[in-house]
Amino acid sequence: MPHLFTPLKVGSVKLRNRVVLPPMATEKSSNDGFPTEELYEHYDKQSKGPGMVIVEHSYVNRKGKLSSNQLGIYSDKLVKKLSKLSDIIRSNGAASAIQINHAGGACKQKVIGGKAVAPSDAYFKDVEPLTVEEMGSIKDDFIQAAERAVEAGFDAVEVHGAHGFLLGQFMSPMTNQRDDEYGGESLENRMRFPLEIVKSVKEVVGDKLLLYRLGATDMNEKGLTVDESKVFAKELEKIGVDIIDISGNLSGSRPDKDRQGYFVPAAEEIRSVVNVPVIGVGGITEPSYADEIVRDGKVDLVAVGREQWKNPDWVDDAKKELM
Repeated sequence: MPHLFTPLKVGSVKLRNRVVLPPMATEKSSNDGFPTEELYEHYDKQSKGPGMVIVEHSYVNRKGKLSSNQLGIYSDKLVKKLSKLSDIIRSNGAASAIQINHAGGACKQKVIGGKAVAPSDAYFKDVEPLTVEEMGSIKDDFIQAAERAVEAGFDAVEVHGAHGFLLGQFMSPMTNQRDDEYGGESLENRMRFPLEIVKSVKEVVGDKLLLYRLGATDMNEKGLTVDESKVFAKELEKIGVDIIDISGNLSGSRPDKDRQGYFVPAAEEIRSVVNVPVIGVGGITEPSYADEIVRDGKVDLVAVGREQWKNPDWVDDAKKELM
């Protein structure tokens, strides 16, 4: 029976344990998205314990940038700096991954210098609905971002489809009310663009791992449901996604701060329909709980975020407590 400290081999990558540092924005990059010494120091400190470190969401183009000091992956000029980041993580024994993202309708005009784009104008104020031609350009940006991640030496690339950002916006009927083949009531239509991007990214990552951050639920009766996400997850597996990383969608990443493991039930449901490893998350703090959900087969990997930020020795402390 696997436990929190059982190694896991996925493709050509061996994880030393089942603990993941999930992608969390640090705002430690320069204004043009380049890593800084402060960012390097952060990931050096954070990568000594977990089996995998997923570097925070990195914007694939300037119109998809969420915040002023967000990390970027939009230009070839970033590759050398990102390579140093990957090297730091790998040198500490963790597998290195980087998350690539477009924030879509969540972008602010003062950050991107113009109107944000979204699947439709049904949810966000003052946005431009995307044309199919513009969607093709964004898909190219994801492909090029993935190519840069591979060139920079990361072991894995994670496509961000959660937290109400662009790909999650396409999935939700609350944000996607297009009347073409990419939206509306039909789940097949709503998941079409995210799947096209994942398929294209898969073609360029080669033997690197491909992860998908799946915002499995909007936590709203009018929104995306876990049952719909189970259908989507099976399609991700068919394309060749190696690990599915479960979180929330329009509900955000922290809908319930009073209990740990709030997205674990959704992760368990997703895990029941796929044969690839699934990451569970949700304010997890206690080593005993993290170990329990792996032992019980609810998830394969556990993302421990803010608790590792507070205590970079969390994994070592957990090992002392559990073993």
